[in-house]
Amino acid sequence: MLTQHQAKKSISPQLINFAILFILVLLYAPLVHHWYDGWINKNISTEHEYFSHGIIGFPFAGYLTWMNRKKWLRLPNKTNILGGILLALGGVFYLSGVAEWVNMSFPVILTGLCLWLKGIEGFKLQSFPLLLILLATPNSVPYLIAPFTLPLQSFIAGTAGFILNQFGLPVVVDGINIYAKGRIVEVAPYCAGLKMLFTTMYVSLILLYWTDNLSHRRKSIWFLSIAAIISVTANIIRNTLLTFFHATGQDGAFYWLHDSWGGDAYSACMLLVLIPAINWVDSYFSENSEIHLKDEIQ
Repeated sequence: MLTQHQAKKSISPQLINFAILFILVLLYAPLVHHWYDGWINKNISTEHEYFSHGIIGFPFAGYLTWMNRKKWLRLPNKTNILGGILLALGGVFYLSGVAEWVNMSFPVILTGLCLWLKGIEGFKLQSFPLLLILLATPNSVPYLIAPFTLPLQSFIAGTAGFILNQFGLPVVVDGINIYAKGRIVEVAPYCAGLKMLFTTMYVSLILLYWTDNLSHRRKSIWFLSIAAIISVTANIIRNTLLTFFHATGQDGAFYWLHDSWGGDAYSACMLLVLIPAINWVDSYFSENSEIHLKDEIQ
């Protein structure tokens, strides 16, 4: 007959990890499947579409967690009381049945597990995957900030109208409305480019991490600023094209870019621009560092 101490020893850490993973899959696989189905087929709420960057974010977070598995196992088992609090809070969120709280229980429980099993060091090790999961978990933030996007909407409408006037298309801009050839295009809150901006910032964080530049403050600030400018500029061009298509009666092209896969293709092309952008930032700071080092030596 095994003593209590021997029984504990017979339960390997790997078996415990598999048991935890099984419970997490059992609890959250239906929820994550619901998110993916909504993001891919666009049958989820408008606010939740703002988090479609989770399509790439969740697999990347899983990949990073897998790559950290040996470091995780080498960490000593050290329970942090905050982990227990977060686990209890996540359980309350999940059992509440409120969609918003059930969603947020996912990153809360994952964070709680890291702290409960491996303490602060475990949390630090998995901090970036946890951040990716948190930033891709659908919540009400887009709905809450939508009323404050009016200045951005007006700026986009004014800029798009100016561009079209330069190309000979008579356009009148009134606030967030663009009038052209008897037709009107409204730059609504959800057309202000917030979704594209969220996705751009999210992918930018991934690129900064991938290139080992996330801890470099100046590089990060410069690259995120450039990424934001690229996103806003791309959205202005998109709204300009939409206005042109609508005003000239090209309804098929308008639908393709606004509602169909054309919008996704346009966003993907914009995101590809981030790669040469981060390469430029990286090389720019590297060259400046070399010049500064040479000056100090001289």
